[in-house]
Amino acid sequence: MTLCAMSSTDLGFIHRFIPGRDIGLAPLLLLHGSGGDENDLLPLAHRIGPNRSLVSPRGKVNEDGITRFFRRAPDGAWDVDDLRHRTSDLADFVRTARGAYGLPKPVALGYSNGANIAWSLLLREPGAFAGAILLRAMLPFDPRPLPDLSGIPVLLIAAHDDELIPVERAGLLAALLGEAGAEVTHEVLQAGHGLTGEDIRLASEWLASRG
Repeated sequence: MTLCAMSSTDLGFIHRFIPGRDIGLAPLLLLHGSGGDENDLLPLAHRIGPNRSLVSPRGKVNEDGITRFFRRAPDGAWDVDDLRHRTSDLADFVRTARGAYGLPKPVALGYSNGANIAWSLLLREPGAFAGAILLRAMLPFDPRPLPDLSGIPVLLIAAHDDELIPVERAGLLAALLGEAGAEVTHEVLQAGHGLTGEDIRLASEWLASRG
């Protein structure tokens, strides 16, 4: 595969773009977790969605050396105003990247902080994604009113022993997305916050079943 990297001055985010072997498949938009960067989810994405194009931006927030897509308070609470601003910024990037690389709607593949901004963008602009894989996401506040997410497939994988995200908060997110009409598959693993081989298996099978 040919690797192409562009700087933040080009499309608004420092990011990596890897063109896929099969341009007929929906690309993956990779959204890393706290402390990650544009390289973190590439190996995971190659296993979950081989042959797909990959677009992987780096979150713009840097809190004491920890890179994120949106800010959090010292006590861990979300900065909801910043989330809304950063979600709009990411939406602009997705549109620009699609035009620059000639891509169809992507499937979001987000982990933790990245998964949370993915569902925020899904609610803000339902037409932005062809689907979403949300790994270790949660719902800490009520984002109603909800858009119509009818026909949009979402895989949400939570962990029973997640030390950072209460499993019931993931359940609330699954229920809310289902209420909005999304086709939600909700899995709970006997695992912690870190990703496992079972996450990869479930995500790859789910993605392959949707073409």
